[in-house]
Amino acid sequence: MEAPDFKDFAKSMVDYIANYLENIRDRPVLPTIEPGYLRPLVPERAPERAEPWTAIMEDLERVVMPGVTHWHSPRFHAYFPTANSYPAIVADMLSGAIACIGFTWIASPACTELEVVMLDWLGQMLGLPEQFLARSGGEGGGVIQGTASEATLVALLAAKSRMLQRTKEQHPEWTEAEIVSKLVGYCNKQAHSSVERAGLLGGVRLRQLRPDDRHRLRGDAVRDAIDEDIRNGLIPFYVVATLGTTSSCSFDALQEIGEVCRERGVWLHVDAAYAGSAFICPEYRYLMAGVELADSFNFNPHKWMLVNFDCSAMWLKEPRWVVDAFNVDPLYLKHEQQGSAPDYRHWQIPLGRRFRALKLWFVLRLYGVENLQKFIRNHIAQAHLFEKLCAADERFEIVEEVIMGLVCFRLKGSNELNEELLKRINGRGKIHLVPSKIDDVYFLRLAVCSRFSDDNDIHFSWQEVKDAADEVLKTHKDK
Repeated sequence: MEAPDFKDFAKSMVDYIANYLENIRDRPVLPTIEPGYLRPLVPERAPERAEPWTAIMEDLERVVMPGVTHWHSPRFHAYFPTANSYPAIVADMLSGAIACIGFTWIASPACTELEVVMLDWLGQMLGLPEQFLARSGGEGGGVIQGTASEATLVALLAAKSRMLQRTKEQHPEWTEAEIVSKLVGYCNKQAHSSVERAGLLGGVRLRQLRPDDRHRLRGDAVRDAIDEDIRNGLIPFYVVATLGTTSSCSFDALQEIGEVCRERGVWLHVDAAYAGSAFICPEYRYLMAGVELADSFNFNPHKWMLVNFDCSAMWLKEPRWVVDAFNVDPLYLKHEQQGSAPDYRHWQIPLGRRFRALKLWFVLRLYGVENLQKFIRNHIAQAHLFEKLCAADERFEIVEEVIMGLVCFRLKGSNELNEELLKRINGRGKIHLVPSKIDDVYFLRLAVCSRFSDDNDIHFSWQEVKDAADEVLKTHKDK
């Protein structure tokens, strides 16, 4: 394919994308196909001769769309949002065209330098302490990871590297294997599964601590666990504080946990994957009080800030510990400017990296902070609207406090009744929800996800929940 065909193909695809998103309400949010649906729709082998691009356009509705779950439908309320916007889509096009692999500064200086500046822009929008920003002139700075899961693992490995060095200085007779066998990290029992997985990948033990009755990990619980493990000859080295848990969007007591970590010399990583976007609104920054005590902080603009996946923003006060943990420096990756700018290959797990800062640059400029704040506030207001509708129906109860764009609710009654309700809601196919369970209480989660969502969509979704509840309760009454 040469430039003339590319221009026609790209223009046709842009029209298709715009029409798809503008009319997404018309599509059923969940596909109705069975596993294996796609294979009979395509040939068994790749074509020997090139096909025209028009053939691909003709096949999109026949092959692809029947199997798509429409995450950007205003009727999609599962998981958490995944961001999407026209500026970010265009930025991805340019990133794909430049197609650099920005592992070092010299590999594509703009790729590195725009990322440094964009993470400073973003950090200032959140109100992060200057220590985390490259502009401060200190050691700190930000980096774009692929996901919050990667950020959690990177922070764990940095913390592991730091504690290994400290312990070797205190006990030079201990081997590295002996030290690693004693390392232990901590998180809320409600923390994302990726935290536990980071422990497995990092080869260290991780303790999941019981939160309080509001599902927040508190400082006393962390202190008691650390002191117990020290008495047992272990080496506490890492704590993850979650701001906005997946199950219920609860917020760990960051200030308390941070003070314990500072007292005990333990690395504190803050995982604000979903809720972090809301901190661009000053009225929600009280939820991150104590962030100055953290060693690393992460959130996902690709969840709730209109920046398409993947774009997970991570800041480190002392990135040298990550660099030390990951530093492999073969001759073919060296360059004359080393040390004068970050070589981001040392700040992440993979070597290769795309020009993801373009997405932040485009979105922040074409929306502006003001419109991004408005977007976040609208979603939270819509969540409170659903909460109000639910609370007004005496058959339902709100399970958790609604702080962000997530409402946790259930029918009053058994877990089995609510399992049946969810099955009925998703089976109707008009909206999509997922469940959660805390302390053996099963409930439904409604997340406001789509940038197209408005109050009418919330009323539509509530009506679907009510209609499904009518069916379930009638069935149980008839029994």
